[in-house]
Parts: sequence; C-alpha cells; structure tokens
Amino acid sequence: MFMAASLSGCMYWWRAYQTYQQMGEFDRYFTVASGDSFTLNFKEPILYSKDFVSLARLYASEDDLTPEGRRWRYWFRKVDGNNKLLVPQIKFYSDLTFNKDSRITSWSFSSLFLQIAPPQFLEVSLRSLGGAKIDKERQQLRANSELIEKISADLPKKASVIAQLGRPLAIKDNGDIEIYQYHFMLDTHHIDKGYEDRAISDVQLSFDKKTSELVRMSGRFAGLKVAINYRKFLTEPTD
Repeated sequence: MFMAASLSGCMYWWRAYQTYQQMGEFDRYFTVASGDSFTLNFKEPILYSKDFVSLARLYASEDDLTPEGRRWRYWFRKVDGNNKLLVPQIKFYSDLTFNKDSRITSWSFSSLFLQIAPPQFLEVSLRSLGGAKIDKERQQLRANSELIEKISADLPKKASVIAQLGRPLAIKDNGDIEIYQYHFMLDTHHIDKGYEDRAISDVQLSFDKKTSELVRMSGRFAGLKVAINYRKFLTEPTD
C-alpha cells in the first residue's frame, strides 16, 4: 500500500509524521471496527481538522455538530465521462469525526467502498504503514514489503464488484490484467481555486483475467492517493 498527501507547512508535516510513528505501535494507538462500515479509531489523536483542509483543499459535503465535537461526511457520487451524475445514483461516503479540540478521533468508510477495499485488507494495509518507507520528495508512504503482515482472505470477484458499482467508464487491457476505471465526484460546497480537479476520484480496479479476482485498487479520495496491491498481503496457498 502507498498513501500520498500534499501537506504543506512544517507543523502539518510534523503532526502527520507523529501519526505515522503511532502506526508502528498500531494496537496501542488505534482500534478497528468493521461491519456494514469500516472505522479506524484514534486513541490518542494528533491531527487537527484544519490539517485535512490543508491536505485536500476541499471541504466536506456535510459538517455536523455532535455531542463529542463534529462529524465531516464526504459523499462521492458516480459520474460519466462528462462528470454528470448517473441515475440511479451509486455513491459512497467517508466520515471524519473530531473531538472538541478539533482533533480527529475516527475515520470511517461506508459499505460500497468496502466492495473495492475489503475490511481485512484495509486493516492490514493500515497496519503495514508502521514500517512504511517515507519518500519526502513525493510526500508518500510506501509499505515495506518485507514487513507486510500476511492474511488469509478471499479476494473480491469481478461479478460482485460490478453488481455494486455498475458499468465502468473504461476498460484497459494490460496483459493478464483488466483495469476497470470509474469516476466519482465529491459533493462539496467549496473547492479552493486551482484544485478543482481534486473533486474527481479516479478509481482504477485491476482484475486478474483468469480468476476474475480484484488484485489491485488505486484511487484519489479528497486529495489522498491510495493504492493497495492485495496479492502482497495474501499468505501463500498450501496444498
């Protein structure tokens, strides 16, 4: 897995780096809950809400008060090649919750997102960031393949993914792999000038032609680039 962000400013980077360090002791600083959604809980939160605005230059679809602080919900809706919303709508959301000090306390993904990033793989990919290599020039975290935790899990099948996401915008042939491309648009009330293209999430799903399994996912979600090679997390099959 790699994650890339374009955080600017020393303090933003320092807080992001401190959060990265927490990943090295995952169970001490985080908990995970999964069911209809997937939630990463921060036990000792460091990042502020303003850090996410600086990162994405985008604003949430919904900003609601809660007894604990605030909840930001980002709605992503499927669009066609002209960025027009499709009917019936196909959509997913990501939630960020903050305490009264404006520090992040949880990060959640809705059920549709889990069709392309199953909970088992989301958790192990997040855990793998504890040993990630930092590329300061590209502002990326790239998991160290030697330290990646292996799991035994089933990969999503193309038929089940298509049943949820519908037809792709395009299909690319890449040897033994088919790459299905989808576009989702963030529903937001404001985008900083010059960052309009970040409202479009270009999601690429790679399927093995022989097995029809989803083997890789990459996309950009509200300014955060994510790529997960699912095969790297799988244990070797035994006879």
